[in-house]
Formats: sequence, structure tokens, C-alpha cells
Amino acid sequence: MAKKIELIFKNEIGRNVMISLDDPIEPVDSAKVSLVMDLVLAEGAFVSNGGFLVSKVGARVVERNVEQVGML
Repeated sequence: MAKKIELIFKNEIGRNVMISLDDPIEPVDSAKVSLVMDLVLAEGAFVSNGGFLVSKVGARVVERNVEQVGML
């Protein structure tokens, strides 16, 4: 099982931009996630094809399970 936390922002042209980080600390503290997202916005830390990140959309933890079925 591989887990990631995805931080989702809007950029200057209104498109969603996702920043994905592996192995989040659990349980996830939503207040800390929100604070980190605020810092990313305040610092202008990332620029996308559609410009700077301008607002928070949300965050989510994604878990991926892979089961090998057989040898090919």
C-alpha cells in the first residue's frame, strides 16, 4: 500500500494544480495541512503553467493497492 497526500490549489487562470507528497504522517492533522498550504501560497513557492498558485481547493490522502496477478 502506497499512500500520498495531495494538496490541491487553484492557479491564476483558475485551473487546479496538485502537489503530491509520499508517505504522509498519520493521522493527518488537517489544521497543519491548511497551515502548510497557506505558507505555500504566501511564499509563492510554486508556479504552474497557468501562473502562481492563488488559493486552496483542498487536500486528500490517496491509497494505492497493487496486486500482481501472475507472471507474463
